[in-house]
Amino acid sequence: MHIPTILSSLGFFASISFATYTLEDDYGNTNSFFDKFDFWSQPDPSSGFVKYLDQRSARSTGLISANGGSVYIGVDNSSTTTTGRPSVRITSKKRYTKGLFILDLAHMPASTCGSWPAFWLLGSGRDPINGEIDVIEGVDRSHSNGISLHATRTCTINNSSFTGDLIASNCYDHAKGQSVDQGCGISIPDKRSYGTGFNEIGGGVYATEWTSEGINIWFFGRDIGIPSDITRGRPDPSTWGLPAARFAGDCDFDAHFNNMTMIFNIDFCASWAAGVFKRDAVCSQLADTCRDYVGQNPRAFGQTYWSINALKVYKDSADQDSDDANCDDPAACDPSLHSAKHFPSYAMRARARRDRNYLE
Repeated sequence: MHIPTILSSLGFFASISFATYTLEDDYGNTNSFFDKFDFWSQPDPSSGFVKYLDQRSARSTGLISANGGSVYIGVDNSSTTTTGRPSVRITSKKRYTKGLFILDLAHMPASTCGSWPAFWLLGSGRDPINGEIDVIEGVDRSHSNGISLHATRTCTINNSSFTGDLIASNCYDHAKGQSVDQGCGISIPDKRSYGTGFNEIGGGVYATEWTSEGINIWFFGRDIGIPSDITRGRPDPSTWGLPAARFAGDCDFDAHFNNMTMIFNIDFCASWAAGVFKRDAVCSQLADTCRDYVGQNPRAFGQTYWSINALKVYKDSADQDSDDANCDDPAACDPSLHSAKHFPSYAMRARARRDRNYLE
């Protein structure tokens, strides 16, 4: 872990620009939240044991709702299945290039065998032509969050000015000496940062700042407290201290990351979660395969849901407006090219191989 020393703090603050952020989009916490997203209802690009529902079906079966000041996105937890557990994958209709993305969660999918939830940003075109940012991601009984970037050639990051653990520094998905689709990754070892541990403290906030200089991600647990400038709607990242993850270094971020949508999804099994399921001492005793367990144990997924208090996107007043759903090149925005398999983040895969601490 990188301890926030005086030197690393000075290095971080010397490298950032002090932006003035103004609200661009407030997604709200009523049913209108869902009108700002497209629902993916085709087969899962990651080949998971999941059946993504369209908006009408998701609403009628109770997989999406809004009440009590929060938005609910969940999975079927009452029926057995042999064809894939009903779930939701939504993609924002609006695209963004740079900004400050603040996600306030009361609850995220719990650390449950067979599950693979994520909140991520994906660029237009074939992944990763315009980049991928995995903000929240984990599988099975994972208790710490793995953050990763995926990019084309010539994008590497430094091992400095953040409090998490560097797992890999080359963001290119086909980098020499790395497995295909590794990307660059930083893990947050704090058990409150993901899954069951996150829910036990009443949730918290993830703030993602994307600028020309790099991508910074902060995690604020509700037990410690959310910065008052965030709750007041006047966020000022320059006052938050070192981020949990900072992606900066020898990389042209303006060239590698563009025209991104925000995605929430809850997948099951696929190659990553299924592989971890087989190796895990607890999960492997529950069923012969991940698919068998997920298909025949619906009640295990009663805590597999997102509860969103707020999702807001802020723009640096010095930047141009974000790109919306209209693209200069219509082919680049073709949904069929925007299906991204969403490979497991390298941060999470490497930690799974390195030790079993994430399962404790």
